[in-house]
Amino acid sequence: MRWFWQRRRPPGRVLRLRSRDEASDVRRVDFEQLAPDVATYLGQAAYLQLGYVETISALIERSPELSHKESLSRAAGAALLKHQGLLDLIRDRGEDPLRLMLPFREPLDVFRRATHGARALETMLSVHITAGLLDDFYLSLSGSYGDTGRRVAAVLRADADRSALVGIITDAIAADDEWRSILSMWGRRLVGDTLLVARGALRPGGLDRADEKQVEPVFTQLLAAHSKRMTAIGLDA
Repeated sequence: MRWFWQRRRPPGRVLRLRSRDEASDVRRVDFEQLAPDVATYLGQAAYLQLGYVETISALIERSPELSHKESLSRAAGAALLKHQGLLDLIRDRGEDPLRLMLPFREPLDVFRRATHGARALETMLSVHITAGLLDDFYLSLSGSYGDTGRRVAAVLRADADRSALVGIITDAIAADDEWRSILSMWGRRLVGDTLLVARGALRPGGLDRADEKQVEPVFTQLLAAHSKRMTAIGLDA
């Protein structure tokens, strides 16, 4: 079985660094032959959103607080809407969503298990951080796929409603400041695992030195956005 970063890609794909704000100046950096084929792109993106639905749903089941259950349900619902939006796009292309997602089930489930925390707050932070990083990454890829990419970008830019997770985390830190150092350390660990998923999607066998120079601006901006998310929660990136 090929892992998702080992699937063959046709030449000529272009990775563009894109802003979330369509009205702003968009700084673009092209990466010929680095972006995955469209089936890989859609299958990965759709299965990732399904994984977030599953993770948040498990948190709802484990949470003893009714207010937390309600907040978490909003985040799960937003992830489900993104997943369904991507499935609709795949079907509109005449493709079978299950066929496109299946190759990524095993490796992305491994990633999801690796980013599950021992405690519920760690897992909530995992969802917020990894989904934020990977949404940004798939947005940066969207310029490679024409109208399909524009539709994916519209889906990913929809409100993720993860502010509910952030509220639970910040309330916990306010009640016990020890959580600040625990979650800061956990957040730093998440970055490495998540960027491995993003890097692995770009070229079979890894990136050479020239590729790294081209990719660096994209990952610099991904990390800058991650730092802002961490700072907004009151955590050190």
